[in-house]
Amino acid sequence: MIQTVFQKPDSLASVITHYCPGCTHGVIHRMVGEVLDELGVRDRTVGVSPVGCSVLAYNYFETDFHEASHGRAPAVATGIKRARPDLIVFAYQGDGDLASIGMGEIIHCANRGEKITVIFVNNAIYGMTGGQMAPTTMPNQVATTCPMGRDVEQAGWPIRMAELVSALRTPAYVARASSHSPLHTVQAKAMIRRAFQYQVEGTCFSMVEVLSTCPTNWGLPPNEADRWLEEQMMPYYPLGVFKTPDGRDRAPKPLPADE
Repeated sequence: MIQTVFQKPDSLASVITHYCPGCTHGVIHRMVGEVLDELGVRDRTVGVSPVGCSVLAYNYFETDFHEASHGRAPAVATGIKRARPDLIVFAYQGDGDLASIGMGEIIHCANRGEKITVIFVNNAIYGMTGGQMAPTTMPNQVATTCPMGRDVEQAGWPIRMAELVSALRTPAYVARASSHSPLHTVQAKAMIRRAFQYQVEGTCFSMVEVLSTCPTNWGLPPNEADRWLEEQMMPYYPLGVFKTPDGRDRAPKPLPADE
């Protein structure tokens, strides 16, 4: 008897993606697709694409999609959800899109408590446009616009978006995961599922930040990029659940994904 233990989610299209070798956008797409399948919401889901590496996400999901101007995905998602509250609406954004030009959009969207889900991919650099310094670029990390490394005295410290959003008073679900290893993807998927479940129940705004690699713009082979993420990014961007709508899980230190 043959038993299927792994297959492509029905929510993902059978196409080749444009992502660079070693990029984990595809892994994160798969996790989102699996969650949509498991929750049985694919036929009423609308995604919102950003400007950035995942600008073509609408080609990769078997759901309705809407393209947003740079940084405006939360505003577009808000409009869709308010017009059709029966839909499941998610924004898929990178760090340049969400944490730079879209900073005002994501903060006010979360503060209003819009009942959407945001998947925030943090790879610490601008990917599509050529490797410039992003709001999330690490101290001393080399980028095309800081060839000597990020100088925090000049550029400030990297912005921790999960901590920033979780500081708002409005009830929400905010978590941070990583996509660089099998164990971490299991934890990340649990967080993503929980975020979508809150929307299915009409509970609250939710955002899952997922640490991701960018071997091309980091100038590293994929395996070394995985190691760099774990050694350099994870101590500064700790993983865990930062906020839940009932407030019981909130603590100064992040909690495990399954608590």
